[in-house]
Amino acid sequence: MNTQTVAYDSKVEGEVIVTRADAVINWIRKNSVWPMPMGLACCAIELMAAGGSRFDISRFGMEVMRFSPRQADCMIVAGTVTYKMAEVVRRIYEQMGDPKWVVAMGACASSGGMYRSYATLQGVDRVVPVDVYISGCPPRPEALLDAMIKLQEKIKNENSVKNLLAEHPVKKIRQDAAS
Repeated sequence: MNTQTVAYDSKVEGEVIVTRADAVINWIRKNSVWPMPMGLACCAIELMAAGGSRFDISRFGMEVMRFSPRQADCMIVAGTVTYKMAEVVRRIYEQMGDPKWVVAMGACASSGGMYRSYATLQGVDRVVPVDVYISGCPPRPEALLDAMIKLQEKIKNENSVKNLLAEHPVKKIRQDAAS
């Protein structure tokens, strides 16, 4: 018996498709992730290779690399994050629209790597929430593709409608301050 779902979980009745709103929204989101590359060190070369014809990240609906945070929904932090750059990474993350996801690519972005110095942030998760970590120094493009597939699985299982209807924390703070 085949239990695999095709596209999104749906039921076709005549010319009408019946499904859950979460399934449709998550199917659209997971197949149209627009990454914003934060190439900070040598991992950025592997990130660029993932976009080339040999690895072809476009097979997964992620070929639209956006260099504007207002057009991206996934930040790929590739490389060493210094304390000086951490503030910029956080600001760019805050400028991204919701929902947004972060991938820490490589040992340096995940844990500071081999750099145990006063200038290196020991993991980008200290300034932005990370959804998927990629190990390696530098990780291969295949590892990035694997991480992006894992991110797609995470997006597929989100409770999208609840998140859409939930009140945004910044709006709530502003309303509390005004009253």
